Formats: sequence, structure tokens, C-alpha cells
Amino acid sequence: MSTKSSSGRKAANGDQVQVLHILVKHTGSRNPKNYKGETITRSKTEARNRLDEIINELNNANDLESTFRRIAKDKSDCSSGQRGGDLGMFGRGAMQKAFEEASFALDVNEMSGVVDSDSGLHVILRIV
Repeated sequence: MSTKSSSGRKAANGDQVQVLHILVKHTGSRNPKNYKGETITRSKTEARNRLDEIINELNNANDLESTFRRIAKDKSDCSSGQRGGDLGMFGRGAMQKAFEEASFALDVNEMSGVVDSDSGLHVILRIV
């Protein structure tokens, strides 16, 4: 898993996390439409390539969180992109298993590599 971390510390409350994410859907996604209702036509390989480009840009960012929020607004297929990818606070059992496990495994201010869920491919930044 490729990560970028600026603090290396866990949140004080291990029961809840807050993350930003960028979702890139593909034709095999659970609901292959973006938040605008447009049908997704990219393959999983194309989605992976797109997300790899996004991760590369994030890895080179001077301010990871603000860059992440900007890219989420521009490129995420999830409606949370309009909030900079912010999903708010959530606990265990609230998200798909792969997404939840990745979110809780991250340190605060640490970014995941590619996370594959039924919704599509994600990159996650834990902020709390």
C-alpha cells in the first residue's frame, strides 16, 4: 500500500474515523453512474490508471489535505466530492468492509493506496 503520512499518529478515539475519499467508478461498480446520474463507461483498468494518476498528483502535493479536497471536487464520482470527499465521522459497520478496514488502518493524515470496493476504486485520506 502506497501511503503518505505527515503525522504518523492514531486518533485518540479508535471507535470513529473521519476520512476524505476520491471514488473512481468503472463498469463493474455496484452502481455504474456518477453522482450526476451519468453512466460510467470506463473499464476497471482505466479506472485504476485514472486513480494512479490522482495518487501520483497527491504524493507530490505540498498541502495534502487541501489538494485532496480540490481533486475530490473535480474528479470523484461520489457526491461527497462536492464536499471535498468528506464523509464525516463514522464508526465500524457503517461502510463497505474493504473501505472501512482501510480507513481504520490509516494513521491520521495518512493516505491509502488504491482501495477496491463494490462501489469502485478509492483513495482515502484519514483526517480524524
